[in-house]
Amino acid sequence: MFASLKKLEFKRSIVFISILACMLFLAACSDNDSAEGDNDDETTDDAVNYSEEVDYTITGIEPGAGISVATEEAIEEYDSLQGWDVELSSTAAMMSELDQAMNKEEPIIITGWNPHWMFAKYPDMKYLDDPKEVYGGEENINSIAKLGLEEEKPEAYKMISQFEWDVEDMEEIMYEAQDSGEEVEDVAKRWVEDNEDKVAKWGEGVDDVDGVEVELVSTPWDSERASSGVLKEAMEQKGFKVEVTPVDVAVVFETVANGDADATIAAWLPITHQEFFDKHEDNLDDLGPNLKGAKIGIVVPEYMDLDSIEDLEAK
Repeated sequence: MFASLKKLEFKRSIVFISILACMLFLAACSDNDSAEGDNDDETTDDAVNYSEEVDYTITGIEPGAGISVATEEAIEEYDSLQGWDVELSSTAAMMSELDQAMNKEEPIIITGWNPHWMFAKYPDMKYLDDPKEVYGGEENINSIAKLGLEEEKPEAYKMISQFEWDVEDMEEIMYEAQDSGEEVEDVAKRWVEDNEDKVAKWGEGVDDVDGVEVELVSTPWDSERASSGVLKEAMEQKGFKVEVTPVDVAVVFETVANGDADATIAAWLPITHQEFFDKHEDNLDDLGPNLKGAKIGIVVPEYMDLDSIEDLEAK
C-alpha cells in the first residue's frame, strides 16, 4: 500500500510540473505578442505624416506663372490635396526655403521645373508622379513671333526661327550664374563665345544687318534670361540691335499678339502657357520649339518617402 501511495504522489508531481510548464509557455507567448504589438505601435508612431509636417502647403513661385496656375488646379483635382494651400511669392523666396530645408533634411514640397539650376545643385530631388496629368508630360519651349514679322524684318524672323538648343545648355548657364554670382546675361554672353559651332547654325542663311531693332519679351525667370541672353548676343553679332524686356507671362503673349513686341522665345507648350497661347492664338505666329524636354510638377527631396501626389493626405 505504501508503494501505491508513492506511485500516486509521483504521478501528481508529473502532472503539476506539466501544468506549470504549459503556464510558463503561455505566459512567454503572451509577452512576445505584447512586445510585437508594442513594436507595431512604435512603427505606426514613427511613420512620418509629410502632409502635416509641411503644414499642408506647397511652396511655389510668382502668382500667375504657368506652374502656379497648374498647382492651383492640382489642388482642386486631387482628393489628396483637399484643404491644401500653395504659397506664392517668388522664385528666389522658394529657393531660399528649399536651401534651408535641404541643409537640415527637413520635409518640403515645392513647385519645380526643368530646366533649372536647382537640379544641378540638388540632384537628389524627384518629381512626384502625377496620375491625373495636371502638369502634363514633357513640354517644349517655343518661339513665337508677331504676325507680319517675316515680311517686316525677314532676317530677324529667320534667325529667331532657327534658334534651338538643349536643356543641358540652359541649365549650364543658370548653374554657373548661381554658383559664381554673375548675372545670367553675362554668363550667356560667354556661352555664345564658347559654343561657336552651335550658334553658327542659328545664323545660317541670315544676312548681316545694320542696326535693325528687335524687341524680345520674356519672363524674368533665369531659364528665360539664359535663352534671351544667348539669342540677343548671337543676333547682335549679326548686326541687330536687340532689346529684351522682362514681363509677366500673361503680358508676354499679349504684347506679341498686339504687335508691341516682335517675338518671344519663352512659350512653354502645350501645358504651362497653353491658356495664354489659346487666348491670342489667332494673332500669333508659332515658330515651333527652340528647346525640347522641359518639365514641370511637384518636387520633393529624395529623403522624403513619397512617390506620387496621391501619397499625400488631405487636410
